[in-house]
Amino acid sequence: MEQISNCPVCQNNTFENYLEVQDYTVSQKKFQIVACKSCGFKFTNPRPDQNEIGDYYKAESYISHTNTSKGLIAKIYHTVRKYTLKGKLNLINSLNPQKGKLLDVGCGTGMFLNEARENGWKVNGIEPDSGARQIAEEINKARIKTEILSSFQNEQFELITMWHVLEHVHLLNDTVDWLKERLSDKGSLIIAVPNHESKDAEIYQAQWAAYDVPRHLYHFSQKSIKQLFEQKGFRLEKTLPMKFDSFYVSMLSTKYQTGKINYLKAFLDGLKSNLSAVDNNGNYSSLIYVFKKN
Repeated sequence: MEQISNCPVCQNNTFENYLEVQDYTVSQKKFQIVACKSCGFKFTNPRPDQNEIGDYYKAESYISHTNTSKGLIAKIYHTVRKYTLKGKLNLINSLNPQKGKLLDVGCGTGMFLNEARENGWKVNGIEPDSGARQIAEEINKARIKTEILSSFQNEQFELITMWHVLEHVHLLNDTVDWLKERLSDKGSLIIAVPNHESKDAEIYQAQWAAYDVPRHLYHFSQKSIKQLFEQKGFRLEKTLPMKFDSFYVSMLSTKYQTGKINYLKAFLDGLKSNLSAVDNNGNYSSLIYVFKKN
């Protein structure tokens, strides 16, 4: 385990305990989320170091790394993914109709890369998990890199995406610097992360599935992610909702609460969260941020 001594966003060194959350997916251990006393940024502290963290991904229920279709949750995940892949494709094509070079950081099993490749993008990927990487390489007939900071030196891309990945990287500031170096001057960077200021996070508290400790090292709000990227030389172009996430996260959260999924409660809470976001500064369960370089 490693202890973080400075806030990754503002470098302040005083924190307060925010929430103790259990790892319901793998270890069943409890982990502390702290809040920076200066900027309010939330992060898991202490946390497994880079040599230990791999053990916390070893579960067939970690769907994005296995492509498993066992169980109703997995089937729902894959059904929704088919729809959301089309939405992601429409987004990247709207940002760059001429297409070009695309890098998906944390590409998992490569389904998004495959969608983009078939649409004319020149795709590249990074995925540290060997099982997911093998699936991605088979699907895309391409070599997928294993590590972020040592990859694609002296290369730039018209589009870089991180779909629910930034919250997993240990070296947060180094990664944002690396993203800036890899992004072309007129390119777009897409970051999708959970939002702990959503209504479903408020409803489920420590059982909110999107805390997903210790795999999620950071817990972003709209304010904190904007602050992090602006001080690194990016500007926020737009913020978009991921409306399906509130339902999926609520399903998992009800299971964490009682040991069994309550589909009706999950649907109603997911709907409540999305409706609340309309009047609550767009605080959906997960958000997509589109950044450009200053």
